[in-house]
Amino acid sequence: MLVSDKVRPKGIQMTIAISFTLMAVISMTVLGTTLYGQFANRTESMNQESTKRLLNQTAINLEDYLRNMRRISDAMYYSAIKDKDFSVDTMDEEMNLLYEANKDNLISVECYTKDGKLISSAPVSTQKKDVDVRGQEWFKNALGQIENLHFSTPHVQNLFDDPTYRYYWVLSLSRTVELNTKGESSLGVLLVDMNYSSVEQILEKANKDNSLEYMYLMDGKGEIIYHPKQKLIYNQLFFENNKKAVDYEDGYHEEVFEKEKREVTVKSISYTGWKLISVSPKTSFQLTLSNTKYFVIMLVTLALLANILLNQLISARIAKPLNRLNDSIKDWEAGNLKPDIYVGGTLEVEHLGKTLRSTVGQIRQLMNDVFLQQEEKRKSELEALQSQINPHFLYNTLDSIVWMIEGEHYDDAVYMITELASLFRISLSKGKTIISIEDEIKHAKNYMNIQKKRYKDKFCVSFLVDEEILQCITVKLILQPLLENAIYYGVGEEEEESEIVVRGYRKEDKIYLEVEDSGRGIMPSLLPHLLEDTEKKDKGIQKKGSGVGLVNVHNRIYLRFGTGYGLEIHSELDEGTLVRVCLPCISYESYQTKKAKDKKEKKGEGK
Repeated sequence: MLVSDKVRPKGIQMTIAISFTLMAVISMTVLGTTLYGQFANRTESMNQESTKRLLNQTAINLEDYLRNMRRISDAMYYSAIKDKDFSVDTMDEEMNLLYEANKDNLISVECYTKDGKLISSAPVSTQKKDVDVRGQEWFKNALGQIENLHFSTPHVQNLFDDPTYRYYWVLSLSRTVELNTKGESSLGVLLVDMNYSSVEQILEKANKDNSLEYMYLMDGKGEIIYHPKQKLIYNQLFFENNKKAVDYEDGYHEEVFEKEKREVTVKSISYTGWKLISVSPKTSFQLTLSNTKYFVIMLVTLALLANILLNQLISARIAKPLNRLNDSIKDWEAGNLKPDIYVGGTLEVEHLGKTLRSTVGQIRQLMNDVFLQQEEKRKSELEALQSQINPHFLYNTLDSIVWMIEGEHYDDAVYMITELASLFRISLSKGKTIISIEDEIKHAKNYMNIQKKRYKDKFCVSFLVDEEILQCITVKLILQPLLENAIYYGVGEEEEESEIVVRGYRKEDKIYLEVEDSGRGIMPSLLPHLLEDTEKKDKGIQKKGSGVGLVNVHNRIYLRFGTGYGLEIHSELDEGTLVRVCLPCISYESYQTKKAKDKKEKKGEGK
C-alpha cells in the first residue's frame, strides 16, 4: 500500500501531464494551423502577383493601342494640318492615305473649325444636317488646349450619314489644332475615331476563362468604358463599385461591396487618366484553399484519434475517482437532498468533492430561503387580494345606490352599479396578478367615479397618462390603495374642492405612475417610516381605507420585479402629497408570450 501510494500521482495536473499527450495534440493543431496559414498567405501572394502581371500586361496592350491612336493623331496634325494654308490647300489626300493605312482599327478621321464647321473627313462622308459638334463632349474638352489629348468614353459614332445604315461604337481622341488661312492662325479640332471593338478584344482576352475574377476599365470620372457584364449593368441587373474605385491609388486594395469582401488591384493607363481595375472576390480564393483545408483537417483529425486510442488505458485510472464522484451526484440529481458526496482520489478530485459537499449544503439552505421568500410573496399577494373589496367601501357604495333609487335618481344609480361591476371585473382579472396599465387605469377611474358620487363631487380627478405606456405591465391593484389614501387622508375632509391628479409616463427603461393630491400633507417625522413594515407597531390600530397600505403595495412590486422598483413618497404640510410608483418597462404582449413559452416548456419537461 505504501508503494502504491508513492507511485500514484497526487495532482491531477501531473497525472494529465504524464498520462495524456495533450501538449502534443495542441502542438500538432497549432503546427497544422500555422502551416495552413503560411500556405494560404503564400497562395494569396501568388494570386495577387498573377493578377498584377495580367493587369500590367493588359495595361501595356491598352497603352500600345492608345499610343497608336496618338501616333495617327500626331501624323495627321504634323503632316497634313500644321504647315498648310487652307486658303489654297486641302488635307483630303493625306487624310485618306492615313485612313487607308489604319482602317482595320480606324473608323474615321475629321477636322473641324472652332465654329464646328467640317473641313475634311476620311472616309469621305456626308455629315448629318442636324449635327452640331460644338455641343458634344469631345469637342468641348479639346477646344482651347493645344497639344492636349482627350480620350472619350465609348459612344456611337453619329456624325455622318451611312448608306449601309450601320453605326459603330468608337473611342474618340480629340485635340486642338492650329489652322493657317492666308497667314492667319485659328483654332480647330482634330477628331480620330477608333473602333471600340479593339479595346473589347484586349479586355475580353484578359477576362477569358475566369468566371469569378474579372477586369474592367473606367475613365477618370468613374464612368465605365468596358465591363464584362456591361449589359447587365445597363439593365441594372448587376452593380459595380466604380464610383468609389475611382479614388483608389494604383496598387492593391481591399473593399466590401454588397456584403462581399473583394481584393481590388488598380493600374492607371498613360495619357488618358483611365484606370484598369482587377476584381477578385474572396470566395474565389477560399475555393482555391478548400482542398488544402480539408487535407489539414483530415491529418489533424487522424492524429487526434490516434492519441485518443493510445490514452484510453491511462485515462481510465484518472476517471475512476471522478466516476465515483459522478455517481454520488446522480444520487443527488435523483431527488436525494442529502446525498453522500464522494471525497477521495487525487488532490484536485478530493477538493472538488469537498467543495460539492459544501455547495449541496449551501443550495439546500438557499432553497429553504427561497421557499420562505415565496411563502411571504404568496402571503402578501393573498392579503392584497383579500383586501381588494373593502366591506366598508362596499357597504357605503350600496347604501348610496339604495338612496339614489329611493330618491328616484335612477340614472345615477345605474351609473354607480355599472362602475361597481366594472370595478369588480377588473379586480378579479381571472385570477391574474399582472395586468396592463390600461386595465389598471380603467379600474382606478371606476373607483374614483364611485367615490366622486359618494362624496358628491367634493374633489376632482385628472388622469394624465401617456398612451405609449398603456400596453405595459403592472402589478394589479396598486393605484386604488393610493387613491383611497389620497381621499381618506388627503382631500376627503377638506371643506374646499380639492384635486387629485394621476400621471403616467416613461423615462428611459422605467415607467412611473404618480398619484398627487392637494390635501393636508404628511408630517415630516412620519415620511421616513411610511414604507417600513409596521405590522407590529400598528397592531390593534383601526385604519381608514381599504387596509391595503403603502407597505403592502411596495412589497408586492418589490417581490415581483426586485430591487429598484416600488414606491416613493413626497409630501409637504398644507401643500399635498405625491406617491410615485416605479415599474419596469415591459410590454404586456411580450410578457404574455414569455409566459406561454415558459408554460409550454414546463409542460414539455413534465412529459
